[in-house]
Amino acid sequence: MNEVEKRIQHLRDQINDLRHRYHVLNDPQVTDAMYDPLMDELRKLEREHPELITPDSPTQRVAGKPLDGFSKITHVVPQWSFDDAFGREDLEDWQERNMKVLEKELGSRPSDLSYTVELKIDGLHMVLTYEDGLLQHAATRGDGKVGEDVTQNVKTIQSVPLRLKETVSIVAEGEVWLSEEMLKKINEERKKNDEALFANPRNAAAGTMRQLDASIVEQRKLQLTAYDISKHESGLSLFTQVDELQTLKHLGFLTDDDWSECKTIDQIMAVYDRYKHRDINTKPYWIDGLVIKVNQKKYQEVLGFTGKSPRWAIALKFPAEQGTTVIEDVYWQVGRTGVLTPVAHMQPVKLAGTMVTHATLHNFDEIERLGVRIGDTVVVEKAGDIIPKVIRVLEKMRTGKEKKIAQPTQCPVCFSSVERYETGDKKEIGAALICVNPQCYAQEKERIRHFVSKHAFDIDGMGEKIVEQLLDEGLIKNAADIFALTIGDLAPLDRFAEKSAENLINAIEAAKNVTLARFIYALGIRHVGEETAIALAETFETIEKLMNVSKEELETVSDIGPRVSESIVEYFGNAQNKKLVEELQKNGVTILKEQRTKNKEQGVLFGKTFVLTGTLASMSRDEAKEKIRALGGDVSESVSKKTTYVVAGESAGSKLEKARALGVNVLDEDAFLKMV
Repeated sequence: MNEVEKRIQHLRDQINDLRHRYHVLNDPQVTDAMYDPLMDELRKLEREHPELITPDSPTQRVAGKPLDGFSKITHVVPQWSFDDAFGREDLEDWQERNMKVLEKELGSRPSDLSYTVELKIDGLHMVLTYEDGLLQHAATRGDGKVGEDVTQNVKTIQSVPLRLKETVSIVAEGEVWLSEEMLKKINEERKKNDEALFANPRNAAAGTMRQLDASIVEQRKLQLTAYDISKHESGLSLFTQVDELQTLKHLGFLTDDDWSECKTIDQIMAVYDRYKHRDINTKPYWIDGLVIKVNQKKYQEVLGFTGKSPRWAIALKFPAEQGTTVIEDVYWQVGRTGVLTPVAHMQPVKLAGTMVTHATLHNFDEIERLGVRIGDTVVVEKAGDIIPKVIRVLEKMRTGKEKKIAQPTQCPVCFSSVERYETGDKKEIGAALICVNPQCYAQEKERIRHFVSKHAFDIDGMGEKIVEQLLDEGLIKNAADIFALTIGDLAPLDRFAEKSAENLINAIEAAKNVTLARFIYALGIRHVGEETAIALAETFETIEKLMNVSKEELETVSDIGPRVSESIVEYFGNAQNKKLVEELQKNGVTILKEQRTKNKEQGVLFGKTFVLTGTLASMSRDEAKEKIRALGGDVSESVSKKTTYVVAGESAGSKLEKARALGVNVLDEDAFLKMV
């Protein structure tokens, strides 16, 4: 090795040591004044001797050329998500389930079982692959099987070692996060440039990682905390989760040292109580719960995985965040079927890092149940990314100036009459208020937005603003007019140039051939969702037959009752709706013959009806539906006594509760996968 090579190696070693001390060990004695001159000298020597540049050189952290896009990476290890627990009872149930599995497999319940309790960092999951100690690539979680290659961006994160301290091959996992201090700086700069502000550090970290220019990522000073080694060579001795955490630190990763080893639920809950009030948390990153893992690897292997998550780990989530604010006004939104939804406009309140000014009140019955008035001080709640909702009124805070909210008698958009929605054979009065004017602008806008949506005609490029613009310009008055648009109509408009106009027209042209099921769903008939549309298409085969069937004929179709049949007959009994179907076909829409399942009766799921709820880890809901139908089964949107199985994924909702109440069989993802 000549003198230049020796000097370069010494510089790299010293720079990496300083980087590790500053970004991983948080050594306050390390300053930029030490670091910068060494980097300048290394860059100079590498420019003069480019043949000596190596992939793990500190100078290679920021690439010079922006990417055109992100390529895909297939994960070597599937990326699972955790099941959620919300308190002691959920944890005890989880522990008991695991004990039963261990007892069955091992012959007795283990007496030495322990748990690691780690902080659940609210950031972006990242998968890092190292071969012989050198970083090969970094990928996002994606769908659990395939993620996006963000290696160029991850290399800019100083807490990520480009070369490990040992020559080992591993897959490490961690969380990319942004400090609140850095978020404040970024938002100050974005405000100066008149750009939209990031709502919270998690959104900012995710948005940063999507940048194609790594120099922008480098400026935002992201960090990565590692917490798992999901694959490793035999040279590493990892018998427990504690071993993994200590090994990650030894290899040069930034880890969170604030973890605990617990033997009982009482000990776990003591840690939970210490952290659940996040306002006292002094960490530079947000935490949204704890991750509880069975510590011993031998027990993890026995417990294994369900279809969507490890049995040996669970996320203990913090309570939904609540705040108090004052309702300043209530306004009414109008949906595609004319339903009016009340929305509260409130004084700004910060929930889960986002400044909230609006919350749903669902319907007028809910307003009366809560007893809410304009001017009231209320408690609002937001869990994760769910729309904030008003959960109670603080009546003791009233001053006497509050105003009662009147039930609207006119549509706020077209000023037509508003009526209580009547449904069913007995004409029972429902909770919904509807605008009775089918030509209402607000309804038409929402109908067209529904018409062009993913599971309907799926017209790429026709977002809400474009739909509104075309309506305002008078270029369309209903969905059929979309298919009569030309490049000449669009090119002169704001937001359009010749190329963007051409792209939209091409997308419209491509959407003209549509299956009958999508066509029915796109019409936006009240109570006719995607699954009902498929059932109707399979039963009646043409739109002409469907337009002329009786209520009684409709009710012979599985899962179609009086309310749905009445809605369909009423829809096609309207001359304007019949005319819309005619105009769509006149303007070039071709309804393709439905490809019915061949030998459906021979499928192993024939005669069985499934309802899907929650998120599946191994496939999308659409893919799950296709598998069911391919095996002769049916899919329904609602749970009833006729339902054979409810498939419950992560964050399953009210459908799961209804299934249990009705005694319907519930499948987790693992059981469902075995069935299909």
